Amino acid sequence: MNDSTILETRELQKTFGGLVAVDSVSMKVQAHTLHTIIGPNGAGKTTFFNLLSGNIRPTGGKVLYKGEDITHMPAHRRAHAGIGRSFQITNVFPNLTVLENVRLAAQAVGHDNFKFWEHYRRFGEYEARAQAILSQVGLAAQAAMPARSLPHGGKRKLELGILLASDPALLLLDEPTAGMAREEIPMLMEVIRSVKETGRKTIILVEHKMDLVMNVSDRISVMHQGRLLAEGAPLEIAANPTVQKAYLGDLYGDLTEVK
Repeated sequence: MNDSTILETRELQKTFGGLVAVDSVSMKVQAHTLHTIIGPNGAGKTTFFNLLSGNIRPTGGKVLYKGEDITHMPAHRRAHAGIGRSFQITNVFPNLTVLENVRLAAQAVGHDNFKFWEHYRRFGEYEARAQAILSQVGLAAQAAMPARSLPHGGKRKLELGILLASDPALLLLDEPTAGMAREEIPMLMEVIRSVKETGRKTIILVEHKMDLVMNVSDRISVMHQGRLLAEGAPLEIAANPTVQKAYLGDLYGDLTEVK
């Protein structure tokens, strides 16, 4: 693993009985880039994510993070090592305010993580950090609202804010636009782009909306039936005949216009 590679898998495999969900996938992700994984339902993308985050154990192969073998490291230790993971289903505290959701996430990774009974005003550092994150994800004006009052797109942005509160070096985003109204999607993608452009984070993104990933990704990996089918820059993937035939179909005409 070279100095610019933050995450690497080597012949990573996961089987469920006779089903091979992830089939000997070897992949490298460069630090401070946005690396997208695409593929149809059943391609193995979410299972692969679960192997990266430690939510499930592999049948074979290795996962390396910053050069360290973390194959058998549990999910909570990976989180403390700097790997943050979001899921397809939103996961926020609905009865807390937007600000409290992010403040508690920041507090959980600080030295005051077990002092939840203390008055929140004692933790101004965490509140200031939470306010800054809400500005970053476009929710500053909604800070005092109960999280349950946010539209689905707002909850997605809040989930990203909660993830950022732990300050992970590597963000794993599993279909962050799932269930969002079409008009909400550009705002969330712009937030993700702004996180990438800080130059301090590495993002691995699973997303089936091809027009979105082609414009935001540095590199794209294509999975099919658990295997890595193709990998390259967005325009290379758009021009790949095998990928065109297997995935892009009618969308290809839009992708050729990506500049």
